[in-house]
Amino acid sequence: METKKKYNISVEATLEVIGGKWKCVILCHLTHGKKRTSELKRLMPNISQKMLTQQLRELESDGVINRILYHELPPRVEYELSEYGKSLEPILTSLCNWGEDHIVKVYGSTEGYLEDNGLND
Repeated sequence: METKKKYNISVEATLEVIGGKWKCVILCHLTHGKKRTSELKRLMPNISQKMLTQQLRELESDGVINRILYHELPPRVEYELSEYGKSLEPILTSLCNWGEDHIVKVYGSTEGYLEDNGLND
């Protein structure tokens, strides 16, 4: 018999899906469109291949991203936000905005503290 999980506060359920160092970063990149694993790795140079693969699998398992396999040679795989995952976009935008405000509060400016990678416009 499966034990029913009980959360102390609903934010725990959110963090169970998007918590950790990399999941929100992956999801933010996917808000800008489909990405191949190699593209995500290039955009996130500090993540190991093993961790990236693990995080992608967990996000797919939770239903927030879709893994699209193209049957061609060599096989090609892309990831995109699922419809359910798109419901996280306002949360991700709020987290980004808060982070930018925090950087300004702590350092006085985002200049030199945010990568110039197209996400920080």
